[in-house]
Amino acid sequence: MMTTMAGFDWDDGNRRKCHKHGVSLAEIEALILATPRAAPDWKHSGAEERFIAVDRNARGRPMFVAFTIREKDGQHLIRPISARYMHAKEIKSYEKEEGA
Repeated sequence: MMTTMAGFDWDDGNRRKCHKHGVSLAEIEALILATPRAAPDWKHSGAEERFIAVDRNARGRPMFVAFTIREKDGQHLIRPISARYMHAKEIKSYEKEEGA
């Protein structure tokens, strides 16, 4: 992901899916722009490459965001697919990695 991103790609579909877990669009954008730990999501990549990002939001709550990169009108946009707060088991693993 060495491409410069022009912004975010939101529509009713991904807004609804991200809001489903109580995460705001502003939280998602802030997390991704704050240089989270990100990695390819091989399990869910199919027709397009997907990624996962994990980090803490501004209030310190660990979050998980799944996203892809789409090109529209010659610009690369980050398209969040799903976002949620991490579960206890994930937090434990995240904190272990964070301390390493």
